[in-house]
Amino acid sequence: VNRIGDFFFFFGIVAVFFVFNAADFQTIFSLLPYYSSYNFNFFFFEVNALTFISVFFFLGAVGKSAQLG
Repeated sequence: VNRIGDFFFFFGIVAVFFVFNAADFQTIFSLLPYYSSYNFNFFFFEVNALTFISVFFFLGAVGKSAQLG
């Protein structure tokens, strides 16, 4: 179960780096208002970037707390 959580956390962090091109909190939080309407294609679906990142972090937290799987 922890591997599932690690998988989702990893892809959440990769998505943050892909969208913001940064890994530090100050840069990410200062750029959030500019990316609120940023969408990208994920397997032929248009997805809001912040929603996508939030879902991956949420699933990572659920997986790490052993409530998934």
